[in-house]
Amino acid sequence: MLASKTIVIYSGIIRRMPASHTSLPPRLRNLQSVVQHNCHIADARFASDYTLCVYLLKMREYYRWEKGLPYGASISSEEVGDWLTERENFWETLEDAEFEPVEIDGQRFDAFESDAINAALRDDDLVYSAGYGNGSRPLFMLARLEQRLDHDGKPVFVTGREYARDLTAPPAMSLDGKMYIRQESLRRMLWERYEEWRWSRPDNAMARALACYDFDGDLDAALDEMTRNETETLILHEAGEIQAGRLLGSAWEEMLASFPRSRLELMARAVRDHLADALSTLPALLDKDRPASLHFYFGNLSGMRKHIYPALLKAYAHWVECGDPGQLRQQIEAGRQHWLQVAGELVQLHDTRVRTAWTDMETLIEQKLL
Repeated sequence: MLASKTIVIYSGIIRRMPASHTSLPPRLRNLQSVVQHNCHIADARFASDYTLCVYLLKMREYYRWEKGLPYGASISSEEVGDWLTERENFWETLEDAEFEPVEIDGQRFDAFESDAINAALRDDDLVYSAGYGNGSRPLFMLARLEQRLDHDGKPVFVTGREYARDLTAPPAMSLDGKMYIRQESLRRMLWERYEEWRWSRPDNAMARALACYDFDGDLDAALDEMTRNETETLILHEAGEIQAGRLLGSAWEEMLASFPRSRLELMARAVRDHLADALSTLPALLDKDRPASLHFYFGNLSGMRKHIYPALLKAYAHWVECGDPGQLRQQIEAGRQHWLQVAGELVQLHDTRVRTAWTDMETLIEQKLL
């Protein structure tokens, strides 16, 4: 689904990327081309940040998306390998490229002017998003608007089919108080989690989550149902992120921006994620009695989040074994205060000692395992 006007240069030979399978009107196809081109530039700069295993998995699914292949379709290793080589060669031509401005009906916008671009796209039922993710990685997206919701006074844009995306394609993002929930990326992420689990089928939280759906009987229906359920979870998490942002203030973002891409950045982001989920996600899932989503939440925790919060995993195990959510609820309440305090101490350390504090900040988090 790459835009047909994107140009690739190999040793002086100019070739066009494959034409997209798109239903966008002709006046917007150049927009799609530019947004996808900016996605390629971001990938050229940051794709190497992934470990080799994660990179290959993501590229395999990126190939599936680009070719419009269904999830159950067999993929030729040879074809993927040739495509991967071509893509990496293309990225080499973009490493020093600048992001291109976006043009809509004769109006030109900076690539990061999301609000202005979305205003220009209002009558086309499209949503554009541009911002920065983990490690200051630029993220771009152009997708079909499925729903516009309101969550505690905050606008929520739920998108469907994606016309331009990058390798990362996070299922949810918050930007300037707005939430973007990407259901196509979410559905693809759920498929990836299912594929990873079924390789060895371990008896764990992910197994419990998947058992709530009929993946063996009807893959597409199971993915659709799980996507609907986890859309709500993503909204809850992004709402927690916004609440955490208000509590932590701009000093937290300035601190994160100053970190090198390192273990410390991962630890600090894990602290904020735990705070956001203690503020919003986990209390709501317990109140709504959503066991499938709770199992998926714990099955999807990163290694760093598990490392700094083993007490939460113990409370989850107690709930699984006994069916009593009381201990889990108590741990969430304790975590809310704990991670807010840890985050405040990190900012204070950073403000007083800046770079010399980084080692002490890692040590602080290690000492504050909960």
